[in-house]
Amino acid sequence: MNFIEELRWRNMLHTPTEGVEEHLAGGMRTGYIGFDPTAPALTIGNYVQVMILTLFQRSGHRPIVLMGGATGRIGDPSGKDKERELKTTDELDANLASQQAQMMKFLEFGDKGNQAILMNNLDFYKNMDVLTFLRDVGKTLTVNYMMSKDSVQNRLETGLSFTEFSYQLLQAYDYQCLYKEAGCTVQLGGSDQFGNITSGIEFIRRNLGEKAYGVTSNLLTKSDGKKFGKSEQGNIWLDPEYTSPYKFYQFWINADDKDVPKLIRYFTLKSKEEVEAMEAEHATNPQALKRMLGEELTVRIHSEEAYNAVLKVSELLFNAKASRETLLDLGVKDLKTVSEEIPSFEVPKDALANGVNILDLMADNTTIVSSKGEARRAIQGQAVSVNKEKISSVDAAINHESLLHGKYIMLENGKKNKFMIVAV
Repeated sequence: MNFIEELRWRNMLHTPTEGVEEHLAGGMRTGYIGFDPTAPALTIGNYVQVMILTLFQRSGHRPIVLMGGATGRIGDPSGKDKERELKTTDELDANLASQQAQMMKFLEFGDKGNQAILMNNLDFYKNMDVLTFLRDVGKTLTVNYMMSKDSVQNRLETGLSFTEFSYQLLQAYDYQCLYKEAGCTVQLGGSDQFGNITSGIEFIRRNLGEKAYGVTSNLLTKSDGKKFGKSEQGNIWLDPEYTSPYKFYQFWINADDKDVPKLIRYFTLKSKEEVEAMEAEHATNPQALKRMLGEELTVRIHSEEAYNAVLKVSELLFNAKASRETLLDLGVKDLKTVSEEIPSFEVPKDALANGVNILDLMADNTTIVSSKGEARRAIQGQAVSVNKEKISSVDAAINHESLLHGKYIMLENGKKNKFMIVAV
């Protein structure tokens, strides 16, 4: 597999530096991307760069994941219109540990052949004092050279601190260290990183007298021009603690039809021939393509088990004939997801210990109905069920035995009106 050609057909290739294609064709090469731990987990936006490393590895090359234990303390001005709010050291360390654990799932790591390497750029600086940095690092590039970069020019009007101005030096020195320590000759990144990448190439040329290369990828934007990777609720995380597998899957299902060809090319691991055949088969049915991509990514990011749970949650929410077995098969995290998708009410667990009359539960403890009279009519009309079992008596009492996983009760009033009782 030719890495540059792979990026090209996927419409991911932005700018390869001169000679990089020939360099990559000459055998196994080592390339890197840096990830600053400014968030508690990786997002689907970060996953664009993980895909670049994945394709690099599948092309027979060796990827380096460089965690930004140092650069994360500074803040990258690239693509930002104002100064970042700096994180505390403890917060950055926690973020780094979390992201590092996630990253281990996405590439094949090891010390053989083209297995990936995980490094932390804090190791390059932790024993370096400020005078050494100014002499050995700061001396390499002129201020004029640094000022010419878009990441700097775009911030001159709104303001740029020396802290963020120096980020370019750190990333450039990272590349030099990786060249010396790991034989890294290619830096990869989004198109907004081109200035930082070329600074690193210049570091290696001036300080080591060697040749290095760079490849940037197109930034992924949606058809409406908005930033990719966010929903109305915020970031789409790769960690189920922040974005449930169900919501992750729904993100792809709810994508704009116009974005489908682009999303498939950026995120599938299928070949060009497979993608083109898939698109031809479902040319008039973009929803089928979204389901296929959603399945592929949910299984890859989470697991086959998580994807199967997503299908059960979807069945429960959207199929009026979903069975009691479907409900009982759901785990506590799945029920939490359901409770976030339908109207939910908190009820004290103590109240359920002695049993709550169904009329009181529907009209007084919650607002499922507006009155006990309405609740009575619904029950007499065989419209009410608790955990997929019909309630036939207005005298029925609901107690802790109805709690699923000791916390949840699903109550339905008619075929379409679903509610979740959450015991607290």
